[in-house]
Amino acid sequence: MTPIAASRVNPVIVVAVVLSAILEVLDSTIVNVALPHIQAAFGATTDQATWILTSYIVSAVVIMPLTGFVARRVGRRRLILTAVTGFASMSTLCGLSWSLETIVVFRLAQGMFGAFLIPLSQSILFDAFPREKRGQAMAVFGLGVVVAPVLGPTVGAILTEYFSWRMVFFVNLPVAAMALLLLAGELPDDKTENVVIDWKGLALLAIGIGCLQYILDQGETLDWLSSRVIQAALLASVLGAVGFIYHALTSKNPVVDLRFFADRNFALCNLIIAGFAISLFGGIAILPTFVQSLLDYPVIESGHLFIPRGIAAGISMVGTGAVLVNRFDPRVLAGIGMLLTAVSNFMIGTLNLDAGFWQLAWPGAVSGLGMGLVFVPMSILAFESISKTRQDEASGLFNVTRQLGSSVGISLVGTWVVRGLQTNTAALSQNVTPYNPAAQAYLQPLGLTPDSAQGAAVLAQEIHRQAEMISYLTVFNNLGLLALATIPLLFFCKAPKTAPQSTAAAR
Repeated sequence: MTPIAASRVNPVIVVAVVLSAILEVLDSTIVNVALPHIQAAFGATTDQATWILTSYIVSAVVIMPLTGFVARRVGRRRLILTAVTGFASMSTLCGLSWSLETIVVFRLAQGMFGAFLIPLSQSILFDAFPREKRGQAMAVFGLGVVVAPVLGPTVGAILTEYFSWRMVFFVNLPVAAMALLLLAGELPDDKTENVVIDWKGLALLAIGIGCLQYILDQGETLDWLSSRVIQAALLASVLGAVGFIYHALTSKNPVVDLRFFADRNFALCNLIIAGFAISLFGGIAILPTFVQSLLDYPVIESGHLFIPRGIAAGISMVGTGAVLVNRFDPRVLAGIGMLLTAVSNFMIGTLNLDAGFWQLAWPGAVSGLGMGLVFVPMSILAFESISKTRQDEASGLFNVTRQLGSSVGISLVGTWVVRGLQTNTAALSQNVTPYNPAAQAYLQPLGLTPDSAQGAAVLAQEIHRQAEMISYLTVFNNLGLLALATIPLLFFCKAPKTAPQSTAAAR
């Protein structure tokens, strides 16, 4: 792969690849808000509508590790132009869908094209900037990759509320058109390689990762291992993963080179970013449901909660990439970012049913500041020893780890809320009897008694609300603890060669 000359940064290429990245990451969250409207339009059940999200994620996770392989075979320029074109085409078809089945098929194809956009954008940016300015590259990249999905629920809520759910797909078209024009005009051609297709490795990878992603998406709905379908998927995932690892380590030309993980920084950073993604995206995924279902926030206002988080993330990205990474050890910056993420979750974990807008928005702003402090330094640490010719492959692996971490986080929080609700409801119900003074005092202003049918119904409703609130608060506190648990791993990483001597710890 011929790297882009880094002596002079081409701003047109920078804008083009950031727009390409925005296409993928914005779509990953903007559709969530519109899902109930799509479900109603097609008369689908909740389980059926979930496939609109699941199909996209599964195909993207399976294809993403293949980025380096495909880029070597067809060329980076041709691949990213094809990916943007395909993504825009599938977005159009999703918006024109006439049934649930068609939108699921188009989302599956959309995920396949979108899988290439993030790794290619990241590696092209790395090539466009010299090594000492990689922090600036990741700051620019992060503005799109981190801020866009945070603001996705806000944009999705506005488009769905005032226009139609179809607009969440059509909004991709002008972004894709601009990215295509800039890429076609400025991104240079590159050499291709006659790489032999490793069909066996490709099949094993698809089975291993695809079944794992299916388990994460559908596990809670199907009640995990009590379902024969989940049991079969788990067996297939394990066999596929073991077979793929063995094949990749013994094959001369594996579809994905696992020897990247022999690099200490790359291996540790993958582990860290997975843990961080669980903590961060688990909280982001659960917040809209928390405020809409329990605190009775309208869709638009729940979307507005993400605006302070997005603004703070943008400021943090620029400040970290342009200034801080050149003055401080990236490991220290990432540790502070993870601490802020933990604090954000703990702040929400102390709220009650009377929480106001800013009590929910400020923790998001704290988390946004942490996002920039984590993503920029982690990218620098992970790719410190990766050669430019291998960055497409490494970026594909790094981003699929982040995606899997996000999926694990979303799956975990859903399970924790459901199981916690059952446990808390049982515990609270034990203490509520017709003779309980607190129950009598609660119903007295309403003119009711605990032994009346209406009084019992009011108490049951309140028990459910309190039990659900405790469940959500427990989840946010657990996510905060997880963010704290990832911090010690940072200091097993080697400091980058460009780290300031005054702040870089001994290797």
